[in-house]
Amino acid sequence: QVQLVESGGGLGQAGGSLRLSCKTSGSPFSLYGMGWFRQAPGKEREFVASISRSGLVTQSADSVKDRFTLSRYNAENTLTLQMDNLKPEDTAVYYCAARFDPIGDQAFSVEYEYRYWGQGTQVTVSS
Repeated sequence: QVQLVESGGGLGQAGGSLRLSCKTSGSPFSLYGMGWFRQAPGKEREFVASISRSGLVTQSADSVKDRFTLSRYNAENTLTLQMDNLKPEDTAVYYCAARFDPIGDQAFSVEYEYRYWGQGTQVTVSS
């Protein structure tokens, strides 16, 4: 099974940028659809963005469209989330997730579709 470790969280300013990374191990990265979710204090975890195992199909939440860019580097077993034009409402714990998808090439956007999760990384955006 795949293990996921997020990094790159921290403190950002409104209008600024942060870049999150998710490094995987234990199973071929190219067989997994990948996604990012986030959970703000007192709120349920929500979908941010996802990408198919080939990288050809992506989805993103309306709240982050045109601000966040999701990329994957299969040769490096790494998923990145470039977050630009940050807003205070982006403050949350961000989770990387993986879904084994060896035959398909889907970008999954629903939490229950993912079996594997990272431990999360905190992103705090000040106004």
